[in-house]
Amino acid sequence: MPYLHRALGPQPHPVPRDARTVHSSGHSFEQLRQNCLQRGTLFEDTDFPACNTSLFYSERPHVPFVWKRPGEIVENPEFILGGATRTDICQGELGDCWLLAAIASLTLNEKALARVVPQNQGFGPGYAGIFHFQFWQHSEWLDVVIDDRLPTFRDRLVFLHSADHNEFWSALLEKAYAKLNGSYEALKGGSAIEAMEDFTGGVAENFQTRDVPEDFYEILGKALRRGSLLGCSIDIQNAAESEARTPSGLIKGHAYTVTGLSQVNSRGRKIELIRVRNPWGQVEWNGPWSDSSPEWHSVSQEEQTRLGHTALDDGEFWMAFEDFKTHFDKVEICNLTPDALEEDALHRWEVTVHQGSWVRGSTAGGCRNFLDTFWTNPQIKLSLTERDEGQEGCTFLAALMQKDRRKLRRFGANMLTIGYAIYQCPDGDGHLNRDFFRYHASLARSKTFINLREVSGRFQLPPGDYILIPSTFEPHQEADFCLRIFSEKKAITRDLDEKVDISLPEPQKPTPQEQETEEERQFRALFQRIAGEDMEVTAEELEHILNAVLQKKMALKFKRLSLLSCRNIVSLMDTSGNGKLDFDEFRVFWEKLKQWMNLFLQFDVDKSGTMSSYELRTTLSAAGFQLSGHLLQLLVLRYADESFQLDFEDYLNCLVRLENASRVFQALRVKNKDFIHLNINEFISLTMNI
Repeated sequence: MPYLHRALGPQPHPVPRDARTVHSSGHSFEQLRQNCLQRGTLFEDTDFPACNTSLFYSERPHVPFVWKRPGEIVENPEFILGGATRTDICQGELGDCWLLAAIASLTLNEKALARVVPQNQGFGPGYAGIFHFQFWQHSEWLDVVIDDRLPTFRDRLVFLHSADHNEFWSALLEKAYAKLNGSYEALKGGSAIEAMEDFTGGVAENFQTRDVPEDFYEILGKALRRGSLLGCSIDIQNAAESEARTPSGLIKGHAYTVTGLSQVNSRGRKIELIRVRNPWGQVEWNGPWSDSSPEWHSVSQEEQTRLGHTALDDGEFWMAFEDFKTHFDKVEICNLTPDALEEDALHRWEVTVHQGSWVRGSTAGGCRNFLDTFWTNPQIKLSLTERDEGQEGCTFLAALMQKDRRKLRRFGANMLTIGYAIYQCPDGDGHLNRDFFRYHASLARSKTFINLREVSGRFQLPPGDYILIPSTFEPHQEADFCLRIFSEKKAITRDLDEKVDISLPEPQKPTPQEQETEEERQFRALFQRIAGEDMEVTAEELEHILNAVLQKKMALKFKRLSLLSCRNIVSLMDTSGNGKLDFDEFRVFWEKLKQWMNLFLQFDVDKSGTMSSYELRTTLSAAGFQLSGHLLQLLVLRYADESFQLDFEDYLNCLVRLENASRVFQALRVKNKDFIHLNINEFISLTMNI
C-alpha cells in the first residue's frame, strides 16, 4: 500500500496530558462509560471484537478460547490489588516477553505508570465493562478504550496475568496494547525499548556490554534514579538459540528488566550488584549472588532485608555486575528526557517533530551507497544557532522512528533497516541534488543502519546549517517515519520538501507569418490541411498532427499519443473556450513541447523511451516547477509504472496537468483575492485527486 507524506514541517512536541481519543465512535472513555451505565449494559468494543481476528491474523487458536469478563473468571475481581508492581506481570502463551519486560520496568516509575494506567477505573461503583489506557505514538498521546472481555481457557487467562488471579490491570493493559497494534499476534517478538517509548514518549539509548564506558554502573544508577526504564537481553546467533536456556539459568533472546542496583559488603569488600527480573515469573540465574547462593551467607540479615533478598523462584534475582556484563550482551535505556546519563545537570530540551514518508519512485532513495537515488530522500534543514553553555558546539539528539510496522505485519510488513546522515548545508534552500552528495561527505551519521523501530544518536556540531537525510538502507522501500530532534538550545528545523515555487513563463507571442521559419511554414501547411478553412483543430485532429510530427523525431521513442492526452493539451492551450486550438495556440504549445522533449531526452539515459521517476524532481525543476515532497509523491503514484518509469506520454500528461492547474490557480487568485485560502501546493494536490 502507498505511504503518503503527511503533516509536512516541524510540529510542536505535544503536552503529555493531551491524549487523543481514538475510538471509532468519537466518544471519550467517560462518555462511553456513562452511556453504558444509563442503558444498564456492559460495554462491548466493536473496534476490537471478542473473536479470533483480534487474536491472530495468520493462524487459528490451538485450543478453543473463551472470552470472559473478570467477574466471570473470579468472584471478586480487582483492577489493582495492593499497588501495581512488577510481580503483577507473568507471561502467558504469547511470545511478548519484550512487552512484559517493559511493563515491569514501568511499575518502577509511579508517575509514568499513572499516565499509562489511569486510576479512575475499576470493578466497583461505576463499573460498566469498559477500561482505558494511554500510549505515546509518533509524537502524540492516544487514549485507547477496550472492553474487559479477555481470552481464557478453562477459566484461566491465556496471555499476560498477575501472580494474584484476582488482579487484572496487567491483562487489560496487554489487551489495549494489542488493540493499538491490531491483534495479540502482532505482539509476538520485539524489543523492550519499543514498548518503553510507547509508555513514556522517551528517548532510547542502546549499549553493548562489551563496549560500555568504565562508569557504566553509575550510568545505570543515574538512569534508575531519573525514572528511566531499563531492559537487557542476551543475543542469539540463529533462530534455534531463541529462548534456549544457558547452564547459568539465563534465557537467550529473551527480554529481561533491570529493576535495581546496590552495593553490599562481603568479606571486607564492596560488591556491585544488579537486580534483574525474568517476565516469566520464574527461571532465574543460578550463579554467584543468585537466590540460594552461598555468597549471601557473608551478608548481614539487615542488608538482605534492605535488598529484599528472598529465595523464591519468582523470576527476580541479584547477580554481580561483572557477571552481568559477561553474560548479558545488550542494555536498553528509555530516558524520559534526552539528558545524557554521563552528566549530572538536567537541561530543558527544545523538541521538534517531522512526519514524513519514503515512497517508492519518488522519496525512497535508500542510503548513500545508492548515489543515483539517495538525493531523492526527504531532506530536513537543521539550523543550530546557539552554543551550549560553556561549550564550543551545539548538542542535539536525532531520533528516527519508522511508524506502524507492527500493525502492518498482517499485510507482510517487517521492520526496515533505517538510519540517517547529516551534511553541512550549502548556501540556498533548495533540495540538494545528486552532484552535491557525489562530492561531499557526511559530517555525522547514525551509528548504524539497523532494523529497529527507532535509531537515535547524540551529536555536538558547531553553530551552522545542516541537512539531515533520513533513509532506509535499500532503495524503493516504503514506510512512514517520525523524526524527533531534541536540542539544548533553540534549533530551527525545516523540511526542504515543503517548497512549492512554480515559475511559468508568459506564453510567447505568435511570430508574424512573414518571419516564420521553414519548420513553422511546414507546420502551418500541415495544420491548414487538417484543420480546414477555420484553421482550428479538435482534440481528434490534434492527435493526428502530433503523432505525424513526433514520429519523425528519431531520437524520441514512443508509441502514439492518445486522444485523452490531446484533450488535456486542448484544455491547457484553448484560450477561447471553444474546445479547439487555432494555429497560434498550437504554435505556442509546440515551442513548449520542444523544451519538454529536450528535457525528457536528457533524462532518458539508456534511450529506451522512458525516464526514472526519481529524476522527475530535477526534470520538473528545469521546466519551472519546484514541488513539495507530497505533491511529487502524488505525481509518481499517478504517472509512473511499477518499475518507477515514465514513458513520454505519461511525462507529457504530468507536465500538462501541472501547468494547467497552476494557471487556473493564478487566475483564481487574481480574480478572488479574498476567497482563495489554499496555497499552490494544496490547490494542485486537490486537482490531482479530481
